[in-house]
Amino acid sequence: MSPSTDRPAAQTACACGRLRRASRALTQFYDDALAASGLRVTQYSLLRTLSREGTSRVTTIARTHLLDRTAMSRALDPLVASGYVRIVPGRDARTREVSITRKGAAALDRAASDWSRAQAVVATRLGRDRFDALIATLHDLESLHPDAPDRPARKDES
Repeated sequence: MSPSTDRPAAQTACACGRLRRASRALTQFYDDALAASGLRVTQYSLLRTLSREGTSRVTTIARTHLLDRTAMSRALDPLVASGYVRIVPGRDARTREVSITRKGAAALDRAASDWSRAQAVVATRLGRDRFDALIATLHDLESLHPDAPDRPARKDES
């Protein structure tokens, strides 16, 4: 037996590497499921957030999705080009606000059943208990991000 096979997975498997591979697989699965709608799962997620939250500052949406402003702007560009979202100057010259348009809401509605079917397949594949545990675990992992909105303060951060 090699030394690496004698150790538990927590010592040999890279959680980040495994999660990134799983994320790519899951993203591709949802993208395939949403293909007929013309949306990618990242776009669907942004439209859902805007639909739920209403008009918001770009930085607020970026923080919600754990992205920096530049990455969020790149993610929003195709949605703006498609007429699904509108970005306007904010209340001061330094901010911009983004909102979903009627066309974006219609695209979200058209894609919702495809997304629901994909979500159901994943839940069935994992089983309800493991699916619920996955969602809870992902929430916990997201809280590791330094800009996570509900990140618990560490003892050395008062």
